[in-house]
Amino acid sequence: MAAGSPSFLALPLVHDPSLRTLLTSSTTCSSISLYRAHPLPFSLSYTRSTAGAIDASSSAGGVFLDNIGLHRLQTLEKYIREDELDGGGWLEIRHMEDSEVDPTVMLLSDSYAETMGVPQRYVPLLSFFVKQYLVERRSLVPHAAMLVGFYRDSGVKEPELACTAEVSFDSRGANAAPPTPLPPSDFPYICNMAVKKALRRKGIARRLLKACEELISLMKTNKKVYLHCRVIDKGPLMLYKKSDYRIDKTDSILVWLTLQRRKHLLVKELPLEEDAPPDGHTAAVVVNC
Repeated sequence: MAAGSPSFLALPLVHDPSLRTLLTSSTTCSSISLYRAHPLPFSLSYTRSTAGAIDASSSAGGVFLDNIGLHRLQTLEKYIREDELDGGGWLEIRHMEDSEVDPTVMLLSDSYAETMGVPQRYVPLLSFFVKQYLVERRSLVPHAAMLVGFYRDSGVKEPELACTAEVSFDSRGANAAPPTPLPPSDFPYICNMAVKKALRRKGIARRLLKACEELISLMKTNKKVYLHCRVIDKGPLMLYKKSDYRIDKTDSILVWLTLQRRKHLLVKELPLEEDAPPDGHTAAVVVNC
C-alpha cells in the first residue's frame, strides 16, 4: 500500500491476472463525507431454551447464532472508539452501517488504484467489484466485520470518512481467497486497511490498527492475529513492528511469476477480555438480510 495505507488489500480481484493487466497506471483519492444514520442493519429475534432447543421467531429465514455469535453481534453494535489525533482533530471508529457502504467502496477503490497504479478511467469498474465484495462480506457478520473511522476537526460540522479496515474472527468469516503466504483460516485476520490520502500522517493508521486489535480481544476468539504487508512497504512494516507484530512467513521470490508483489505474513499475540458470554442457556438469533 502507499504510505499511510498500512495493509495489503485482500480482495479477490487482486488475484485475477486479466483484471490486473487491464488496470495499469495511477490515480488519487477522492473526497468523501457522510453522517451516521442508524444502528447495525439487522433485525434480531431470539428466544432462550433451557433444554438446548433453538426457537427462531422469523418466517424470513436468516443466520442462526449461538451464545458466542450473539455476544459478538452485540459487541459490534456497541463498539465505538474515540481518539484525539496528532496535531488536533478526533477520530471515531465503529462498525460500518448500510448507508456507508458506497463511501467505503470509494475509499477502498481509490486506495487500491493508487497502490496498484490503476488508471482513473478504470476506477468505476474497480468500484463495481469492490462493492460486490463488501456486500458479500457483510453477510458474514458477526464472523467478519468492516470498521470505518470518521475524522472531525473543531471547525468542521460534518465528519468525513477517514479510514476503513476489515477483520475476520474465525474460519467461517475467513477471506475465501487470501493472499500468500496463507494465514490460518481459524485465526483472526486483518486486511483491506485504507486511510484517505488527505488525512494521512495524523496517526490514523496506528489508531485503526489498535481498534481492530481491541475488537478482536472483545470477540472471544483466538489470541493470535494475522495480517499481510508487502515487502516493499517499509513504512507500514515499521508501524506493525512497533505494534509488536513479527514476521511469520514471507513469499517466495517466485511469486513474481504470478504478477504479484512479495508479501510478509505477520502475527501478534493479543490479550483477551476475562469476561465471557453468559452460559447455561442457548440463544437463537435470526439475522434477516
